[in-house]
Amino acid sequence: MTTASPKLRIQEVALHYDDGQTRALDGVSLEVAPGEFVAIVGPSGSGKSSLLNVIGTLEQPTAGQVYLDGKAYSEIRDASLFRRENIGFVFQSFNLIPTLTALENVVVPTVGGSGRVAAHRSRAQALLAQLGLGARMGHLPGKLSGGERQRVAIARALINNPRMILADEPTGSLDSANAEQVLDILKGVIKQQGLAMIMVTHDAKVSAHADRIIHMRDGRIEQEGGT
Repeated sequence: MTTASPKLRIQEVALHYDDGQTRALDGVSLEVAPGEFVAIVGPSGSGKSSLLNVIGTLEQPTAGQVYLDGKAYSEIRDASLFRRENIGFVFQSFNLIPTLTALENVVVPTVGGSGRVAAHRSRAQALLAQLGLGARMGHLPGKLSGGERQRVAIARALINNPRMILADEPTGSLDSANAEQVLDILKGVIKQQGLAMIMVTHDAKVSAHADRIIHMRDGRIEQEGGT
């Protein structure tokens, strides 16, 4: 457990399927402090992705509770709105829309939300410039390198000023140089803005960048510690 006041708190969370016969998560408890980067590792079927899905409100736990900045997930009325306003997602496959430019892809999560279109566009431009893509924001994803596409995805994850970043193998499609760059960017952002970041990875070199590594097996936390 962390000693700082937690940004994220997971309390005895369980996720069962098939009338309780399959236990994807079995009493998981975890705290993540503001500005902390936590890597979750473990073999396939250990519960890593299930835990990320519960934290991201993509699945509702069978038992237990999750809190973000003290707000219980059980109090959430609109999970989709909660995700848009509080959580930034970064995926291995980038998930960019191929027919939209880098700038337009970053703006997508703001559609239907509050605020003026011009303000969202201005923030997207600032984020892309901050991530070294100021000259590339008018390009379609197919014209960008893998590292550039992942930086666009990071900007998209940040556009709504989230309180937490969830990353699922975000460097899995990148070469080692681009992977290092992406990890450095993510670490810098969460430290600067006091976000929590939880990353699922199979790569020991990636998890070594984390402040703390959580080892999972059979739906439980088997071991945790610093890098």
